[in-house]
Amino acid sequence: MAFIPPEILKKIEYYCAYQERCQKEVVEKLYALKTPPDTIDEILVHLIQENFINEERFACAYARGKHYMLGWGKNRIINELKFRNITNYLINKALLEINDKDYDTNFLKLAQKTWTTIHEKNILKKKKKLADTLLRKGYETDLIYRFLDSHTS
Repeated sequence: MAFIPPEILKKIEYYCAYQERCQKEVVEKLYALKTPPDTIDEILVHLIQENFINEERFACAYARGKHYMLGWGKNRIINELKFRNITNYLINKALLEINDKDYDTNFLKLAQKTWTTIHEKNILKKKKKLADTLLRKGYETDLIYRFLDSHTS
């Protein structure tokens, strides 16, 4: 067992306690703290055993937070979680944290608000700008096209 410097352990525990973190973020932080590579695995084991890191808890909190606070759609949340090496099983579990009714309501609010803020005379360009914005936010194309069909005819 490698020696774990107490100052690094204290910093990384605080880092994990401050907000939910995934293993990838913790490993990146440990490299930034110039932690010896042979020590990183032992620190990760310690953090998991002491419940400082929990990938399921992270994924669920991430999905809830990004949707309810930033208005992200499921596609963006999925891509961001995949980028953080979260398994498909945990991603699917995290998406269950988002209530379907809330999802639809938040989508409609964002779509209507965005529609009114786009100052474009050409209706086709306005539709394209709205669709691009909603796609960037991670919403599904069928939702977007349904909105455009029903609200811009």
